[in-house]
Amino acid sequence: MVQQHRIYILQFRKGEQEQEVSCKVSPPRGGGRRVMYYYHDYGGGGKNGRPVQPRAFSMRRFFGLLLLAFVSVGTLFVAPVSFLSFVHSDDGGTAAAAQRARAAAACSGMGNDSLCCDRTSTRADICFARGDLRMHSASASFQLVSGNSTAVGKVEEEERIRPYTRKWEANVMATIDEVRLRRVSAGDAARCDVVHDVPAVLFSTGGYTGNVYHEFNDGILPLFVTSYHFRRRVVFVILEYHDWWMTKYGDVVSRLSAFPPIDFTADRRVHCFPEVIAGLRIHDELTVDPEKTPEGKSIRHFRMLLDDAYRGRVQYLERLERRAARKRRGGKAKSTAIAMPLAPPKHTSLDRPRLVIVSRTGSRVIENEADVAALAVDVGFDVHVIRPERTTELCKIYRELNASDAMVGVHGAAMTHFLFMRPGKVFIQVVPLGTDWAAGAYYGEPAARLGLRYVGYKILPEESSLSREYPTGDPVLTDPAGVAQRGWDVTKKVYLDRQNVRLDLARFREELVKAHQYLVAGRRRRRPRGSQ
Repeated sequence: MVQQHRIYILQFRKGEQEQEVSCKVSPPRGGGRRVMYYYHDYGGGGKNGRPVQPRAFSMRRFFGLLLLAFVSVGTLFVAPVSFLSFVHSDDGGTAAAAQRARAAAACSGMGNDSLCCDRTSTRADICFARGDLRMHSASASFQLVSGNSTAVGKVEEEERIRPYTRKWEANVMATIDEVRLRRVSAGDAARCDVVHDVPAVLFSTGGYTGNVYHEFNDGILPLFVTSYHFRRRVVFVILEYHDWWMTKYGDVVSRLSAFPPIDFTADRRVHCFPEVIAGLRIHDELTVDPEKTPEGKSIRHFRMLLDDAYRGRVQYLERLERRAARKRRGGKAKSTAIAMPLAPPKHTSLDRPRLVIVSRTGSRVIENEADVAALAVDVGFDVHVIRPERTTELCKIYRELNASDAMVGVHGAAMTHFLFMRPGKVFIQVVPLGTDWAAGAYYGEPAARLGLRYVGYKILPEESSLSREYPTGDPVLTDPAGVAQRGWDVTKKVYLDRQNVRLDLARFREELVKAHQYLVAGRRRRRPRGSQ
C-alpha cells in the first residue's frame, strides 16, 4: 500500500491567528482563503507503488539553484526592506511570533475528519471541525460523519459549546443555547438537504444583544476577526436569531458573507458543510489586534469595511433627500433628520469643523446641553445634535459621525459610535463620577487605537447632579472608587442610573478650544498650497 504524506507549508503573512495556524490546513477552495496549505507528497512510493530511487545531483539542478541565488541576491539589493519583511513575515518581532505560537498550540496539527476546541481564552471558547459536517438543529448539534469505516462502536467523540464571547460571565452564558459537535458513523448521520461548499461560522446573537456596545464588542467585531479572511465565502449560522438584528446589521453582515444567514433553531433542514467554526474570536474591548488576525488586519480595516457597507445606503438616502428638497421648494416640510444644526454660520468655512453632540435621555444627561452647544458654536464649530434611539437606522448615525470632525458625549453605550468616525478626528467623552475606569477601558483606549484624538473630560463633583443629593464630603462624591468596592449593583444604581451632569462651561471651553485648534491645524496642513 502506498503511504501518502501531507506536507504543510506556512504562507508568510502578518499576524496569523490561532485557528489559522493550527486548524486551517485543508486544501484551499476558491481564492486562497487559507493561511496554511498542503500537497500530497508521494515520497513513500513512485508510480504504481514502486519505490522512488534517489537521483544524482544533475547539472540542470545546479544551474537552476544558481539562477535562484542570483535572483534572490538581486532582490535583496534592489528592495532589501520588502525582501527581508517577506523572509521575517513582518510580524512585529520574535515575541509576537512566540505569542501566536503559544496560542496556536491548543489545536495545532488538526487535519481533515477532525474536531478540536480551544478553551484557553478567558473570553470565549472556539471549536473547529473539518470533514463531513451536518447541521442537525433538532438535536442542537453538528454531526461530524466519520470517514473511517471502523469507527462503528468507537466511543463517541463530542464537544459542547455556548458560542458567545463573554465566557467569564456565568449568568449570561447560562442563557446561551448549547450546541454539540459530535462524531457519528455514516449509518447514524442525517441525510443532507442543502450542501454548501464553504465553511460555516456558528455564533449567538443572544446575551446582551440589544445594547449597541455589546452588539459591536461581543458580536460584530469578533465576527469580523473570525470570518473576514474567508472573503465572504462563508455561511453564518445564528443562534437566538433575531430579525431586527439582521435588519440593523445586514449591511455589515453582507460584507462578511455572500450567503443568507441560517437560523439554527428555526431551520430544520440538514445543512452540510466541509468545515464548521463554532464560536468567535475576541481580542479586546472594541478593537482588532493585527497580531492575532490571519492577515494582520486591524481596527482600521474594520472601519474601512463599515465604509464599504454603508456607502450604497448613504448614497440612496442622499438621493431621497435631494428629491424631497425639490418637492418642498416654496413650501414647508417637516424634517425627519436625526441631526439638528444649532446656529450654523451662513457661509461654512473650511476652518469651521463639524462637531456632533450625542444626546442622552434618562440618566447621564447633559443638563445644560443647549449651553454647551452654543459654546461650541462660539468656539468655532458647526454643531449638530443627534439623539439616537433603538429604532434609528444605524446608517444614519454612521453618516452623521463619518462626516464629523469631533464627537462629544457622556459615557455610555452610545459612545460605541466613535467607531463611525474617521481616524485623525476628535472624540471627547464626558466622564461622570464613578465611571473613570470603564470610560477609559471601554471607549477611550479603543478610540485611541482607532487613531482618534481622545479627550476624557472628567467632571468635578460640583458638575454632578449627585452633589445636590449628597452633602459635601460624602464618599459618593469624594471617593467613588471606595463606593465601587461595595459591588456592581451599587455602582450601577448610584453612578449610572441616577447621575446627570451640568458641565462647567469655562472648564469645558478649554477642551473645545484645544480640539478646534487641533482640527484647524490639521486641515491647513492637508490643504493644497494654491488654495491658501
